Amino acid sequence: MQAFIHQMHPVSLGAISLLLIYFIAITWVFFYRYLLLHSWIKRESDSLQALLTGEKSVSVFSYLYNFLRTNSVSAQLLSLSEISATKESTRMLAFVSLVASTSPFIGLFGTVVSLLDTFARMAENSTGTMGVVTMGVSDALVATAVGIFVATFAYTFHQILKRNAYELVELIRMQSQALLTKKASSDAVG
Repeated sequence: MQAFIHQMHPVSLGAISLLLIYFIAITWVFFYRYLLLHSWIKRESDSLQALLTGEKSVSVFSYLYNFLRTNSVSAQLLSLSEISATKESTRMLAFVSLVASTSPFIGLFGTVVSLLDTFARMAENSTGTMGVVTMGVSDALVATAVGIFVATFAYTFHQILKRNAYELVELIRMQSQALLTKKASSDAVG
């Protein structure tokens, strides 16, 4: 393994190093955001369930609670809370998406530079044997493989987090609609 690393072009090693940093970063972001969103979804789901079973307002643990302290429920205020929740729940998604889209290109860049280096060494030594070519190509393709590996995980993480953010915002939207319905029926009675 050590000999393999010493034979690689420094740019390819740099590309692989950057991709490994990317992978560590997106893995950390994924688990942090996933756990955060999962607990948030649970709180909002419990709040919605309580609201639908007769509670007059949302739970104190609900995201909407901070928006409803004024005792004035309005569609505009609830819409603002949905926008705020969307912004908060999709935090770091752009970074994960950026990693998913740039990782293959970083790997490809390392591959191209490594292939160019292989061809330059072949031209200098005038040895174009198949062994030299295949060794250079196999070294070069490692960077592409790492780029695709990182991009696959980044894309998967992005889709999971995006789906959780969507589910969360929908729970908040349902609570908003339930509150507006309760307000309309209490206004009609009172």
